[in-house]
Amino acid sequence: MKQVNPFSNSRVDTPFQHHTDLKEIYQTEFVRLNSVIDDIKSDTENHQTKGAVVTGEPGIGKTHMMMRLATERLASNRLLFIRQPNNIDSVLYHTYSRMLESLVEKVPDSPYSQLEHLLATSFSKIIIDTFREFRSNNKKATGILDYFRRLTDKDRYILEVLSKDPLNIYKELGREGARNKREYWQRIEMLVDGWWKRYYGDAGYATTILKGIVKFCSYSDPNKKRLVGKWLSASELDTAESNSVGLKNWKDDGSKEAFSLDAMMVFGKLSIMDEPLIVIFDQLEGLGLEYNKQLLHRFGDAIKELFTHVPNSLIILNLFPDRWEYFKAIFDGSVIDRVSQCQIVLNKPSEDQLKKLLIIKAQEQGVDINKLFTSEDLTDILSQGSIRGMLNRASHYYRFRIQAIPLPATPNKPIASKSEPSNFEDEVKESLKLILDEVRALQVDSNSSNNGTVEPIIASPVQTMNLPDSSLVIDYLEKEKEILEEEYEKLVIISDSDDVGKLITVSEAFNSLQKNIDIDRLKLGSRKLPEHILIKNPNLSFVIGFLQVSDLGFPSRVKNFNELVFNYEEINFMLFRDIRETSITGKVGKTEIDRLNNVHNGQFIYMDKEDRLTFELIYKLIVDIQNRDFAVNLPSALRTLESLMSNYWLIKIFKKMSDSSM
Repeated sequence: MKQVNPFSNSRVDTPFQHHTDLKEIYQTEFVRLNSVIDDIKSDTENHQTKGAVVTGEPGIGKTHMMMRLATERLASNRLLFIRQPNNIDSVLYHTYSRMLESLVEKVPDSPYSQLEHLLATSFSKIIIDTFREFRSNNKKATGILDYFRRLTDKDRYILEVLSKDPLNIYKELGREGARNKREYWQRIEMLVDGWWKRYYGDAGYATTILKGIVKFCSYSDPNKKRLVGKWLSASELDTAESNSVGLKNWKDDGSKEAFSLDAMMVFGKLSIMDEPLIVIFDQLEGLGLEYNKQLLHRFGDAIKELFTHVPNSLIILNLFPDRWEYFKAIFDGSVIDRVSQCQIVLNKPSEDQLKKLLIIKAQEQGVDINKLFTSEDLTDILSQGSIRGMLNRASHYYRFRIQAIPLPATPNKPIASKSEPSNFEDEVKESLKLILDEVRALQVDSNSSNNGTVEPIIASPVQTMNLPDSSLVIDYLEKEKEILEEEYEKLVIISDSDDVGKLITVSEAFNSLQKNIDIDRLKLGSRKLPEHILIKNPNLSFVIGFLQVSDLGFPSRVKNFNELVFNYEEINFMLFRDIRETSITGKVGKTEIDRLNNVHNGQFIYMDKEDRLTFELIYKLIVDIQNRDFAVNLPSALRTLESLMSNYWLIKIFKKMSDSSM
């Protein structure tokens, strides 16, 4: 029987996860946050968006509280989770893209997504209200029977099924084989479009976006839903794809930032017919770095636009206390006033509460902490500065007591090392050995009883060694890769601007080691180029670009990119396209790909699953260290990456740049 470490899951990555939740911890603060949502719902006149700032030290439970909010509110409210933006040119698009990814999350105990619930409720109310208006405005209708006679059969059926249950919009009107399904949805589209224009007019992208939203609702075919979802993200579809869902492609010269604000406004206004939106900005600590000051300014402007244009929402910022003070020095005063209407401070729970949480986590795996840990162990565990720190320390003690795996040192309790590695390669080898020892020890021996309880190995902390950072990084990479592999198959919005932002973050991190990397962009007059950055030092230069557009827009941009390649022979060029996007089949596009691959300084690369996971893993490691979600030294973590991923293209680039400077 394999014994599970009850303390290994110490971190909540998103509110849509499920972790042990001891309700008495932060219950007062949670009730305050909930009350703000109720206040927004009660504002039936203005539907004004409100703000809340939740502050607390790393690992104290800010994202965990958002998980509790999701658990209690997802049945009625839509919860949208947005991680740190990374590109100054696309903050609103980044925000909207993450909203769409949140909206496709399933509602607990329902086969439908958040988006489907929002649209079912709002469309049903819009349609019912429209029919009521028709009745009240029709002076000849003297009674309910006369009113119904003036409706078509389709109108009466739509009204009947939606009055019983808004989700009948899918169960009855949207299921395959439903009577006159296409005609029902054409009628729904007309009713919703007419209602929107009466109340909000016909300006901007809104009515077109609304048409796409209706299309998304109407399809039960997963592939067509995927195509409409891609279209809703302002991505281009191939001609055949756009024709198959009856939607025209967006104009290439359109502004994704303006589009994104309009789209978020549409969802906010639809939520008025449902429940307030809960918009959570989390993992923002990297915005406090010096090189991100301009990005932080733009983020503040974007938040201001959300308050102005997106109604009926609670906007939450999760931050470290010192970061919030820094943000306040950067943000416009009006942003500070709006976003901090409610301020919630999370302090370290009491020792009794922490011990209760520890007991509950242990009991889930049939473990008794009083048998597992000594009193000295518990004193050390409960003395950690945060909930996550406590659980991480308990996890290390579990491994030590059950599997005799060495304890890592902590600031509270330095532990003498058995031996000092002579150099970094030796350290990595030692780390790998420790990981292998751990894997071998995962099979619990005869000490495991039938009820899953475990007898600890008798050992003293003085026998342990200092587990090096590289071992912790290796362990982190293994766990996070499993999570990323699960997410890879979900509906994600692959964004060139987001990928470039990730690349900038990684480059700035490696620049903290090398100190001589410059980041820039190339131009070709006013012509459109793939999203890219130029990474250079005095001796080497690399251009790395991303191009996910369809066959329609691809040829011109790759042709312009190739012109740069021929103009700058001393620069190495790489252009990536995610393999999940449609392959380029057009003659011109394929010819330009061949041209790029046949020059000495150019490469076109389809980014496959392994390549994508590695890219995301490097970025996530750096951001988690910046956010203090993973407590290791950044330079040490980067050196571990250089050793473990020496053959990966991005690591090779920074290694070459480092070697060229020596």
